[in-house]
Amino acid sequence: MSGAVNLAEKFALFSESWTPKIIGVVDDYHVKIARVEGEFVWHAHEDADELFLVVDGRLRLKFRDREDVLLGPGELYVVPKGIEHLPVGEPEAQILMLEKQGTVNTGTAGGERTVAEPEWI
Repeated sequence: MSGAVNLAEKFALFSESWTPKIIGVVDDYHVKIARVEGEFVWHAHEDADELFLVVDGRLRLKFRDREDVLLGPGELYVVPKGIEHLPVGEPEAQILMLEKQGTVNTGTAGGERTVAEPEWI
């Protein structure tokens, strides 16, 4: 990657929800963006924390063992490894995530929304 990354331009390249795209690498971490709308799936990442940053819209992170966290533009939250969570776009959001390379979006849940190898944009 060379040069600055314009998030608005990157988000304009796709419209589908819950399909993360890689826009950069920081050491062993992927910088990903995604459009999210409605509920995703309950899941956890057993050996990796997950950072969520809202670029536009609202994202609710639901937890089974603690209160929900509602994020707006410019707000971020780190879900600790092993914590089951359910991301929800309310009603939709554009988000940036920082995850270890190889982290699968559905974590321990698997299923039809799994994107094992996100594409670069």
